[in-house]
Amino acid sequence: MTQRHDIRLGADIGGTFTDIALDVRGRLFSTKVLTDYAAPEQAILDGIDIVIRDAGIAPGDIGIVIHGTTLATNALIERRGAKTALVTTEGFRDVIEMRTENRFEQYDLDLVLPRPLIPREDRFAVRGRIDAQGRELQPLDEAALEVLADVIAERGFGAVAIGFIHSYMNPAHEQRARDILAGRLSIPISISAEVSPQMREFERFNTVCANAYVRPQMADYLSRLQVRLKEMGAGCPVFMIHSGGGLISVETASEFPVRLVESGPAGGAIFAADIARRFGLERVVSYDMGGTTAKICLIEDYQPHTARTFEVARTYRFCKGSGMPISIPVIEMIEIGAGGGSIAWVDAMGRIQAGPESAASEPGPACYQRGGERPAITDADLVLGKLDPDNFAGGKIRLSLDNAGAAIARDVGDRLALSPEAAAFGIVEVVDENMANAARVHAVENGKNISENTMIAFGGAAPLHAARLCEKLGVERCLVPQGAGVGSAIGFLKAPFGYEALASKIMGLSKFDAGTVNAMLDDLKATAEGFVRAGTDGAIVREITAFMRYAGQGWEIPVTLPDRAFAAADTAMFETAFKQRYARFFGRAVEGPEIEFVTWSVKAQDVRPEGERFVLETDGAAVAVPARRGVFDPASGTVLETAIVPRDTLCPGARVAGPAVIVERETSTVVTSPFDAVIQVDGTILLVRKGR
Repeated sequence: MTQRHDIRLGADIGGTFTDIALDVRGRLFSTKVLTDYAAPEQAILDGIDIVIRDAGIAPGDIGIVIHGTTLATNALIERRGAKTALVTTEGFRDVIEMRTENRFEQYDLDLVLPRPLIPREDRFAVRGRIDAQGRELQPLDEAALEVLADVIAERGFGAVAIGFIHSYMNPAHEQRARDILAGRLSIPISISAEVSPQMREFERFNTVCANAYVRPQMADYLSRLQVRLKEMGAGCPVFMIHSGGGLISVETASEFPVRLVESGPAGGAIFAADIARRFGLERVVSYDMGGTTAKICLIEDYQPHTARTFEVARTYRFCKGSGMPISIPVIEMIEIGAGGGSIAWVDAMGRIQAGPESAASEPGPACYQRGGERPAITDADLVLGKLDPDNFAGGKIRLSLDNAGAAIARDVGDRLALSPEAAAFGIVEVVDENMANAARVHAVENGKNISENTMIAFGGAAPLHAARLCEKLGVERCLVPQGAGVGSAIGFLKAPFGYEALASKIMGLSKFDAGTVNAMLDDLKATAEGFVRAGTDGAIVREITAFMRYAGQGWEIPVTLPDRAFAAADTAMFETAFKQRYARFFGRAVEGPEIEFVTWSVKAQDVRPEGERFVLETDGAAVAVPARRGVFDPASGTVLETAIVPRDTLCPGARVAGPAVIVERETSTVVTSPFDAVIQVDGTILLVRKGR
């Protein structure tokens, strides 16, 4: 079907705020509303009322709603999903508890592994076995499944996950098991061959468990949202942004909600990539800090880095292996619990810590005057003068400086014999250093030098901290785009209809079977394009990727290949492409070992129009400063009389010398003393170091 794209609305539910962005034929209207945990859809409806009133349109004029949410992520982190049964192959009941047996903190004698999502008493094993080549070694015990269906019904399970060994090679047993259970049960059933048809049973089993665990809750929420939108007069289609950065239908999202786990951050990465393309910036680090978390993503050649797996709810910060692995296509980023609502505290060694616990929207930071008593990062920013207590969130939330100072003094300052201002500075410095460390780790893991990138900052809290983060990282330039406070929601409006389909099939290069591979790729192309066609009838582009390795290696690298039918003579092309990619990752290729294909990927998406291109201007004319107030400057360590400039009064070419605070409805941009701000032709703020 053809969608109307002239009026598009993006809605991003975060842990603290719900962001709404409305594009009416190129004019942008936006707002932030506190997230309603009891009824998340209510915040969306409230936000829609605000932006359509500002735009002067009716709900029925909206052509499409694009939605992203952290609800699936929060359900996994907080363990608030459905009571779920796992049905697996006999002998593999404990795979999700044994994990990979990797000690992610080798020298921690008190290492605590994350609890499996499904406890042992809710995991059931049945006979039946498929081998690694997809051949049946033992028939499925169908009689046992019929008995198991009665047990699941009697024990009140809300969802079922099915994960059998080697089902990615042959899904017949999983499909038959689903048919038998569905004949006796009326609850959703997820199978790993559809949710994550990839090799490695721990990641695959965990992913299908996560999908089943959040499926009833997400299906109920998405159904309520559609009903409420229609009741308010918005009968337009609703699409969801998935973790890989594309759009899928609500029906697909309801069936595969695990694909939504990183949907909000994915929108932010798309937003940053669009800004990078607009200004011709080939190396960018995006910095997205909201009310609950901060996310950092590397973007090269206008494309965010992607991966096939990521972790939710790490128990050790920055430590791979300490979280819950989810095996789906995803925009790769590092995430830490450092948002505006993150709680500050002092540990047993007298060190200031911040997060990962968050005050969120209920009750919120102490300064919100909504019952919160513990100090949050927003409280520290307020005490340091970065925020105007009478003009926060466009004046919708009045902040209490007294509450913020009292909370910081009680929980941090008094314990360390510091004044509230000094304690607030300590809190903010710890947070900024944590984020700087996260950016360094992420860049090093990808073989990059973080200081060579331009930063793009967005999210309600990121512009408050971006300049200081640039100081710590040696980054010379930072962009704060128009609408930065609702950046992820704007990113939703720019996302393509897209889907990535994957399948694992181990095959040595010397035994390459063109017919088998072409047939598999045809199936993947049909699957990916089928999801895309649910939202558009426009032109579609495809990207073919093979994940390859040397035989005996534990992990693969992605190798981009041409979109065409392959022949036996292509083995030389495969070898050359793999070795070039391998040398890019590790410095040189290795001669001798056999090269293997492990997983194939087909990514399909519609063609999106490219926006205007601009040249980044670093010079500008100084402007008069309408007001000043005292703001703590970290570079000098003192409170300085700081320029306070409304963003909507600045024209392209204007230059504001730091220290300054550029204020707008959804956020404020703090320009520390080492930086100046130059307004670009599209209204973007460029922070550039003085003298550069």
